[in-house]
Amino acid sequence: MNNPNQKSFPVTWDQFHRDSRALAWRLAGMGTFDAVVAIARGGLVPAAIVARELNIRTVETVAVKSYDHQNQGGIQVLKPISQPILDVAKNGGKVLIVDDLVDTGSTARVVREMLPGAHFATVYAKPKGRELVDTFITEVSQDTWIFFPWDLDVAYVAPISGGTD
Repeated sequence: MNNPNQKSFPVTWDQFHRDSRALAWRLAGMGTFDAVVAIARGGLVPAAIVARELNIRTVETVAVKSYDHQNQGGIQVLKPISQPILDVAKNGGKVLIVDDLVDTGSTARVVREMLPGAHFATVYAKPKGRELVDTFITEVSQDTWIFFPWDLDVAYVAPISGGTD
């Protein structure tokens, strides 16, 4: 975290799994989806969990890069959505887009342009990007940095009192 005023929100694997399943519960009442598109890389894990919970067998990825560690940069589409999935959407099929987080909305805007009629779902949402998603589980403040389980390692933490034991 480069900004000392930025809040930290570490998420464990257990919590992320629970939140991803909660997302699936919210989506379950919306009928059957024909395909899920995971925004790589952060959306891969929640998309797999949602696809399992909702029995969606067609899973696609779109690779969009907007972060270099914690610094947002320009948007790059590294891998577009395949034509068969675009055809499903074009022919009236229900496509679900899944990501771990919507932050400023820059990635969401790019992917929404590719699949304008798709349902967009994220596990976490920040205020600047929230309007771009249809379904999310937890909102966090814009100045919060979420540390996902794949970003973390178990390490010793000193006691609050400053003691060493």
